[in-house]
Amino acid sequence: MNDGVARHVAALYPSRSLRMYVRWKIASDPAYDAVFHRARGPIVDIGCGAGVLAAYLRARGFDAPIAGVDHDRRKIELARACGLPRAVFNVGDASEIDLRGTVVMLDLLHYFDDDAQAAMLRRAASDANLVIIRDALRDGSWRYRATYAQEAFARAVRWLQADRLNFPRRETIVDAFRGFESEIVPLWGRTPFNNYLFVFRRASSGMTNE
Repeated sequence: MNDGVARHVAALYPSRSLRMYVRWKIASDPAYDAVFHRARGPIVDIGCGAGVLAAYLRARGFDAPIAGVDHDRRKIELARACGLPRAVFNVGDASEIDLRGTVVMLDLLHYFDDDAQAAMLRRAASDANLVIIRDALRDGSWRYRATYAQEAFARAVRWLQADRLNFPRRETIVDAFRGFESEIVPLWGRTPFNNYLFVFRRASSGMTNE
């Protein structure tokens, strides 16, 4: 299924290089499928980039509203150009939008310092019913070193506009969601990266995909 979905989503983007990247990303990265199977209700995608997650979810039949926010105007323009129904994309940051519903943070936390990470996590824990985080953990493993090298390269070629790389530790994420039901699993897929999936559900959230 993912290959057909990857082709469909990639066709939404204007350049050949971007279409190749999107198709490869969906085919190799299990994060999109993980979000599809866990998300409920309206989604707030923080650090949405070019809207690949939203486009993937629409291609899989997920029809709840999606709000994406990212500081990179170029990527927001690409996301808007996809013409996805019930999806809005804005330039900004998480402090400017309502975080109720399902909050998704894919590969986001490591661009912020410790204080900013803690603030983002506290706000999500305060407002959201379901929080889905995917990030690489700082644990000294070879996967961590490979992840850091890849991210440093992406910054060097200006695909990522980030001032720093500050990968979180496991306890930084977990400690913010005490009292939530949690699911924590490795999410490497067909990559060498040190990615983990964190899912935190507020007890009796009663959320539906509406």
